[in-house]
Amino acid sequence: MLKFGALTAGAGLAASQSALGVGSLVGGLCTPDNLPLDQDDPGAHKWDLPLYADPMPVIPVAQPVDPSLLDPPIDPARHQRYNEFVPQKHYIQVMRASEHQYHSSLPPTMIWGFNGHCPGETFHARYGEPVLIRRYNQLPADWVGFALPSTTTHLHNLHHASESDGLPWDPVAPGYFWDYHHPNYPAGGDPREKQTTQWYHDHTMDFTATNVYMGFTGFYLLFDEQDTGNENDPSHHAFRLPSGKYDVPMILHDISLDQSGQLYLSPNINGFLGNLYTVNRKVTPYFEVEPRKYRFRFLNGGPSRFYELRLRSGQKFTVIGNDGNLLPAPVQADTIKISVAQRFDVIVDFSQFAPGATIELENIMEQIHGQGPTGRSFPDGEGEPVMQFRVVPLTGPDNSRVPPVLRKLPDVKLGEVKKHRLFQFDYDGGIWTVNNQGFDMDRVDAFIEQGTAEIWTIRNQGTRWDHPVHIHFEEFQIIEFNGKPLSKTDVDKSRKDVLTLGPGDEVKLFFRFRDYLGDHVMHCHNVVHEDHQMMIRWRIVPPSSGPALGSIINPRPVARLGNPPAGF
Repeated sequence: MLKFGALTAGAGLAASQSALGVGSLVGGLCTPDNLPLDQDDPGAHKWDLPLYADPMPVIPVAQPVDPSLLDPPIDPARHQRYNEFVPQKHYIQVMRASEHQYHSSLPPTMIWGFNGHCPGETFHARYGEPVLIRRYNQLPADWVGFALPSTTTHLHNLHHASESDGLPWDPVAPGYFWDYHHPNYPAGGDPREKQTTQWYHDHTMDFTATNVYMGFTGFYLLFDEQDTGNENDPSHHAFRLPSGKYDVPMILHDISLDQSGQLYLSPNINGFLGNLYTVNRKVTPYFEVEPRKYRFRFLNGGPSRFYELRLRSGQKFTVIGNDGNLLPAPVQADTIKISVAQRFDVIVDFSQFAPGATIELENIMEQIHGQGPTGRSFPDGEGEPVMQFRVVPLTGPDNSRVPPVLRKLPDVKLGEVKKHRLFQFDYDGGIWTVNNQGFDMDRVDAFIEQGTAEIWTIRNQGTRWDHPVHIHFEEFQIIEFNGKPLSKTDVDKSRKDVLTLGPGDEVKLFFRFRDYLGDHVMHCHNVVHEDHQMMIRWRIVPPSSGPALGSIINPRPVARLGNPPAGF
């Protein structure tokens, strides 16, 4: 049975949330072959809305709080290596339902957000400055709709312990909270492993797609002595990339609304495609830019759409980062292809444009159902509008730059490899599978010795669908894609956490597993596929310990009862 039904958020349609599924389809109809295509979904109303009518929301930056507000206090015993990485900053986020207006021509609809923000606030974190985020679930326990008010928040793909990863089996029910400890420490202590653009999102078992769709996403940005977040930094180590209001995070989501203007989600096991594009949860907005360089951090928040972004002005993107990691050197690209959960850091220079000019950002990748793109790209100027940039007068000098060298990749040493593994992604008998199995939360599919390296071969057995595969915790480098190494100018020649597999693709990946013990997951980040079993559980264990060892946190933490302090 499908894990969610064709329900309208907050509409009070008859459904029970006491069971795993809010709604279901029966009669053998839930297969990729005979479900209706998303664009023909009769429940998704075709709204004819004016383009570029509203400004793109600028996401506020999260502000730390006095740790004395954390009542009950933090329990260090719940966190691995807590005393090595004592938090220097503390944050509180409260998850609540509220109204949101996706477009000025639409009525408000119910969404879920963090501290009243959707997307959630952007965290500005620094390496060497550990943080703790306490998240309170204040959603209505009697919620009726397609989402589930129990949540768990995954910070994708920060290098932190299992108990702070927001795993599917760590639910936080209404009235409870969870403490997430983020050491902001590079994997293995290697400065080449530092990250930059990460994000957080819901990861609830069977309900990730629905809860993310309702609004549970946000950015987590990391800075260090090179990527300092200050384009005027006098240090010779500093990259001086565009900063402050010229460093702009953007989350892409596609949505559909019913005839009354309320969020609508289709029960399609292929995946879900909305018929409206949003950026930072506003439908086809505009954004004012000065004639200078900008750093845009694009994130595909899903649930199932792929993008190929192009500027109708014909400008190239200067790509500096992929999947939250800076590249070894900038790469020029006419378009950027972003599968679900991928991030791209790009520099766009508007200095050639006079105030009053407009530049449109379009999606040229054709996709008509959740299986994946058709392989066709729209011709110049015929793509689907995503947003518009409007050039306004310059307010000061542009001291930013794009350095010719960014962050060197760690060495791939095949002599360290202790094990080779094969994982095959496919569809079988109504569920999406990995190695011919659906996900079992109580089954560990791989035991990995801490301090070792491995090669994983990931294969798409399907002939008609794409899978953006995400591996938690450790990042990988691609050794071969369909039997061939990547070129030095390929934007995937980087450290990555999302692997895009087209029909029949096979990719070899190199990993090192370090720093923490415990459990993590690998899954398809077309989150509808994830919610329909396309996920495995793997565990890092001490060297030569064998598969009998449990999690290092014993017993594993559970959510704690408590309400946010006054003012939140």
